[in-house]
Amino acid sequence: MTHWNDADLAKIGAAEELDLESERADGTLRDPVTMWVVRAGDHLYVRSVKGTAGPWYRGTQSRHQGRIDAGGAQRNVTFREADPAEHAAVDAAYREKYGRYTSIVEHVLTDRARESTLRLEPR
Repeated sequence: MTHWNDADLAKIGAAEELDLESERADGTLRDPVTMWVVRAGDHLYVRSVKGTAGPWYRGTQSRHQGRIDAGGAQRNVTFREADPAEHAAVDAAYREKYGRYTSIVEHVLTDRARESTLRLEPR
């Protein structure tokens, strides 16, 4: 596993939104999807409101690789399923960062959304 450098971790973790492009089986990138990103410890995470049935999430499963763009940093990443033990910290990060959107943030805190938690790892 590769680790984020401090500058990218800070920039991406502080960004309000992230654009994610997953790789198709042939290696080409899908169109970007804009979503929320959170930092918990030294890791970055994204979730699908629609859970593992969400179209962008399903797209990450073909090669488990893609590219993100957030906070002025564009990086190639690997998508790793988060361990369920990480979910509580990710929940807390979503509440802290996006809690001002009370009617929306709850959608990323459901069991369905938790099942789709992906850890972004630089490659």
